[in-house]
Amino acid sequence: MAIFAVVIFLFLGSVEGFSTKSQPCTYSKDKYCKPALFTALFSTVSFLLGAITSLVSGFLGMKIATYANARTTLEARKGVGKAFITAFRSGAVMGFLLASSGLVVLYITINVFKLYYGDDWEGLFESITGYGLGGSSMALFGRVGGGIYTKAADVGADLVGKVERNIPEDDPRNPAVIADNVGDNVGDIAGMGSDLFGSYAESSCAALVVASISSFGIDHDFTGMCYPLLVSSVGIIVCLITTLFATDFFEVKAVKEIEPALKKQLIISTVLMTFGIALISWLALPAKFTIYNFGTQKEVSNWGLFFCVSIGLWAGLIIGFVTEYYTSNAYSPVQDVADSCRTGAATNVIFGLALGYKSVIIPIFAIAVSIYVSFSIAAMYGIAVAALGMLSTIATGLAIDAYGPISDNAGGIAEMAGMSHRIRERTDALDAAGNTTAAIGKGFAIGSAALVSLALFGAFVSRAGVKVVDVLSPKVFIGLIVGAMLPYWFSAMTMKSVGSAALKMVEEVRRQFNTIPGLMEGTAKPDYATCVKISTDASIKEMIPPGALVMLTPLIVGTLFGVETLSGVLAGALVSGVQIAISASNTGGAWDNAKKYIEAGASEHARTLGPKGSDCHKAAVIGDTIGDPLKDTSGPSLNILIKLMAVESLVFAPFFATQGGLLFKYL
Repeated sequence: MAIFAVVIFLFLGSVEGFSTKSQPCTYSKDKYCKPALFTALFSTVSFLLGAITSLVSGFLGMKIATYANARTTLEARKGVGKAFITAFRSGAVMGFLLASSGLVVLYITINVFKLYYGDDWEGLFESITGYGLGGSSMALFGRVGGGIYTKAADVGADLVGKVERNIPEDDPRNPAVIADNVGDNVGDIAGMGSDLFGSYAESSCAALVVASISSFGIDHDFTGMCYPLLVSSVGIIVCLITTLFATDFFEVKAVKEIEPALKKQLIISTVLMTFGIALISWLALPAKFTIYNFGTQKEVSNWGLFFCVSIGLWAGLIIGFVTEYYTSNAYSPVQDVADSCRTGAATNVIFGLALGYKSVIIPIFAIAVSIYVSFSIAAMYGIAVAALGMLSTIATGLAIDAYGPISDNAGGIAEMAGMSHRIRERTDALDAAGNTTAAIGKGFAIGSAALVSLALFGAFVSRAGVKVVDVLSPKVFIGLIVGAMLPYWFSAMTMKSVGSAALKMVEEVRRQFNTIPGLMEGTAKPDYATCVKISTDASIKEMIPPGALVMLTPLIVGTLFGVETLSGVLAGALVSGVQIAISASNTGGAWDNAKKYIEAGASEHARTLGPKGSDCHKAAVIGDTIGDPLKDTSGPSLNILIKLMAVESLVFAPFFATQGGLLFKYL
């Protein structure tokens, strides 16, 4: 944070040679705006605020999760309904904490910065973009570091424990079991939280930047200007009402009611939010206003913006349900993957990969339709508020997402404490539903990332003064092709990191089983601390190269090749990153639930594939092990890659526009 804050200040301050004189405004040359040096200073401050808010949210989320998992296990003694309520409410704390802290810090920052900027709204909201960059840069470390941590432990624990030694998951005899349980919180709670916080902060910043040079900014209409924040505020109230449906109005009584209860959360929050958006659009916006659209002002009505936000909201729901269809073991795609385990691990892998590729189709069409409709109505502002629409129910999304790792750890605690088989069955049922909801959460995160990065891309192109991005221009085309390669390079780094960390973990677990007498019999205690240390060291060391790739690419490309090539890089990374992210997340989720389908043996078909320890089950475990880094490291981290590169380009746009393209200047 400290190093990057200095980079932001030096790069943006040098735009006007660290001058303290007022400069002509970017969009209205006849007016004078505040000096670039002060915009650099305020951008740095907002970057630090975004980063700290993201870190605090992740930290508090993990604290809540570690309090909640043991309570969930204890509540499971009374029945599945009580355990569900405890896990769900704990997840909801994380959701509301994140949505509200992101909103309140952003609102206070805008009002404090306004004291200095006064009427210069263009400069004010340009400096606010640093907030989104701060949120997302921390999410990168939470997601990548957390993903490497959790999967190194998980793969190591599964390969030696389940496949070689034939002991159950979360068995206390397994030396990697503690690292595995800690990892669930690091990757899925802290990582997911900071990821969605980053999306929220960036879509708000993109909308505010575009609004500041539209009629809201020109006429100094503060209520209209704060429309993106109002959408998020209504979202918090809607999500509060929605949670009552899961915990108070309809109580979960049986295992089969868990998944429907979580799905209802998504539907109820989306329906209520639609009415909320209609109300806020009618109250906060003038009947007619103009939106900046690449050099011209486009007239839009308040109902136009209602449609933009709503289409993002409903596209999110569609992506959520398609993800659920492809990753839940209640439907045929995952059951087919489980069935393919009959003939070994190879066919399981083939079926899983095919499922992942196929699951991309409908989400991409949903994103494409949202982009076309929202852009037609309100240009880039429309796309930014559509992304906010998708994220407006973030509190509910995070509640059902954080519920997953809490239930997973509750099962681990039940196993380690030697509690009865009945309690383990209840926590397993909670966990299986949590797996699907985690996949839905990742679907939301990836869909919103696509819209957010496109909105940021539009704001960047406007700020950098690029009139048109011509694909036939060699400068742009080389950017496109390199940008499309970046997600593959990034995925290769993260997958290899998990592989090498898992290798060390497997060796350590094997060593302990072979050298500690009485470990398999349960009379000796394994050395958990060494396994935790392997995961921790690996995650900190291995996340530096992928992090550097994402953070340095826009800086290097913008400085050396200029804004046109950087536009190509951003477009290429967005287009290929979204596809890989969706397929990787869904493939991993499907393999995981195929394994759980065989283990649970709930249907006649599942019982023919089992029991645990059979060849069929071992093939499923191998598929799940391959899918772990795909669904929890590479897939979810890619949405941060596309967002972070876009928001970073926007923050540094003034520098790239004036000083960028050094190679082309001197060649």
